[in-house]
Amino acid sequence: RMADPFLYDSGERSRYRCQGQEVQIEHIKAYICKPSSFTDKAVIVAHDVFGWLFSDIRYIVDLVALHGYVAVCPDFFKGTEPWKPTDHWADFADWMKEHDPMKVDREADVVLKYLKEQCGAKKIGIVGFSWGGMAVHHLMLKNPQLNAGVSLYGRIVRDSEERYNLLNPTFFIFGEKDHTISYDQITLLEEKLKQYCKVGYKIKVYPGQVHGFAQLKPEDMKPQDKPYIEEARQDMFDWIKMYI
Repeated sequence: RMADPFLYDSGERSRYRCQGQEVQIEHIKAYICKPSSFTDKAVIVAHDVFGWLFSDIRYIVDLVALHGYVAVCPDFFKGTEPWKPTDHWADFADWMKEHDPMKVDREADVVLKYLKEQCGAKKIGIVGFSWGGMAVHHLMLKNPQLNAGVSLYGRIVRDSEERYNLLNPTFFIFGEKDHTISYDQITLLEEKLKQYCKVGYKIKVYPGQVHGFAQLKPEDMKPQDKPYIEEARQDMFDWIKMYI
């Protein structure tokens, strides 16, 4: 099992039958799900440390498609090993060096090109969870083609003031009991965004929620968390809908 601070522990996860399909986009494999009718709106889903094959992230991709968007989760790890629940927490820092969420620009560009040229997308957003939340924060500073972003419990990297000059509207979702992100970091993020950010942004902290709370399939949710998970999802879709 994963080391304690890391992931919402729902016990054994339920199985999931995916609605979408796997595709090859240049050098990247990806999981894609499309809504029943044509749309020119798309959302990239950035996976967490467990990678693009993890059933929880595929459930999210399918959910995004159900809301009327072309949804795609590329393998941002480019075929390298994702983190596994059996891996040792002590090795995590080394693993992260090989899986840097700030080095996703080339893959993002490849997927954006695919969505525009092959899927007819005119407006594209991005949502990301944990590792993917960090990737979203990075991409919303670097890639003007992304019309809106939602970063869910991405650890806040405070490397420079330019971390806060977002190009397009971004929503930051956190859990109140997340051991990986301190409340001080969230407060600082808010202060810095107020100072440097020229576009719409929002920060919201969900009571009692731990790291990884918003990805769960309905049958894996604990009853006391269900309202907060559903609220976070609704907030995520409301944000995307406002800008895409």
